[in-house]
Amino acid sequence: MRKKSGDVLGIIDFLVSISQYLPEIKKPEKEVPFKQRMLWTIVAVLIFFILGQIMLVGLSDQTIQQFGFASTILASEIGTLITAGIGPIVTASIFLQLFLGAQLIKIDLHSPEGRVKFQSLQKILAVVLCFIQGLIYVASGMLMPIGGNALTNPMLWFVSLQIAMGSLILLYLDEIVSKYGLGSGISLFIAAGVSGQLFWQIFQPPISSILGISQGGILWQFLFVTPGDWLLLLPILGVIGIFLVVVFAEGMHVNIPISFGQSGMGGRYPVKFLYVSNMPVILAMALFMNFQLWAMLTKGIPILGKILDVFAWATMSPSIGNNTLFSSVKTGGGSLIEGILVQGLTDLTINAIIQATVFMAILILVCIVFGWFWVQMGNQSTEAVAAQLERSGMQIPGFRRDKRVIEKVLDRYIPPITILGSIFVALLAGFGDIILSGIASGTGILLTVGIIYRLYEEIAKSQAEKLAPLLSKMGGK
Repeated sequence: MRKKSGDVLGIIDFLVSISQYLPEIKKPEKEVPFKQRMLWTIVAVLIFFILGQIMLVGLSDQTIQQFGFASTILASEIGTLITAGIGPIVTASIFLQLFLGAQLIKIDLHSPEGRVKFQSLQKILAVVLCFIQGLIYVASGMLMPIGGNALTNPMLWFVSLQIAMGSLILLYLDEIVSKYGLGSGISLFIAAGVSGQLFWQIFQPPISSILGISQGGILWQFLFVTPGDWLLLLPILGVIGIFLVVVFAEGMHVNIPISFGQSGMGGRYPVKFLYVSNMPVILAMALFMNFQLWAMLTKGIPILGKILDVFAWATMSPSIGNNTLFSSVKTGGGSLIEGILVQGLTDLTINAIIQATVFMAILILVCIVFGWFWVQMGNQSTEAVAAQLERSGMQIPGFRRDKRVIEKVLDRYIPPITILGSIFVALLAGFGDIILSGIASGTGILLTVGIIYRLYEEIAKSQAEKLAPLLSKMGGK
């Protein structure tokens, strides 16, 4: 057993050493001014949108299958250079978290060396998955290259390579944004993709049917095609509702009393209700997407194909009129709520309700698991926060300065809030997907609002830090 553990550690060290030879975006030697950070952020978003308009070379004229939540969660545009989007990056994080949870690999995430090792492993695994997922997208038949999707077809490998290159570009754009821009590149690409999709679905002008679009966006249909059909506005009301709920939840927090020293100044340590942010949903939906892809790839294999097909069915966002594999496609299927209001309780809607129930139960469970992993990995666990407070000279009023005392108090708040926050984002994302099928993804709206809110907080913090020296000088005068 000890030998096996040593072999695993040897493999980890080997992979970490290989990652050092990968191209890397160097950290800035000095603080990047706010204007430059904003400029780098805008440039990264523009490159992302440009990549989403460059079609893959070598595809046949066969219809490209799309599934809604993949485009939302993975910031992807099927059939373009960003077909896989940020999928390899997120999938690499999922695999490593699962390996850590199963104790297949042992890395101390509380230490700086452990976090560096984890990031190195994640990067090299993401690079490998760029090529693997690029191949899966084509070999599964989701994208059909000229000459078919047989592995002996050179065009299959050429298309797969293009998809891999697109994901690699996004990987390094994420590094640029993280080190020289504002926020996270992954989050930024998700928000940009969702915002663009939402705007187009609502305000899209009517285009000639030759291009496959004839009725325009929701507002155009409501005003001119079917005036007075208020069901058309249901998704827009759902978007507004999710937006208000997320903004309200972002402001909810629990204040834990702390003080500096025995008789020091009192204060409060806030623990936000959305302590886990929106990462559990991103990881959960990315995992579901992988079930969908592997179900397509193994469709002809008798036992494995059936098992993965069941997983794919259970992890699909249900919709009416398209209750098959990839049922969350936004063309051809209406939302579950709309279907019930129009059709009533029919066999089709009952089947969709059953699927929605299974989907919600699995989503909640997976989000709780990933929420716990994310808190541990993000240095936000009870032990990590207690250590940070102790190093800062903080303690709980009325108790002696002891890390164990701080941990005991934090245990009353952080684990329950982690679970409740994970359940909340899962419910909001799941119900949003059920309501908004046909315009956008509830998951996408949830993520976008949270991302924009945190980007606003970061911009406000940057401006406050910039003004602090000026205010101190004015106070000195």
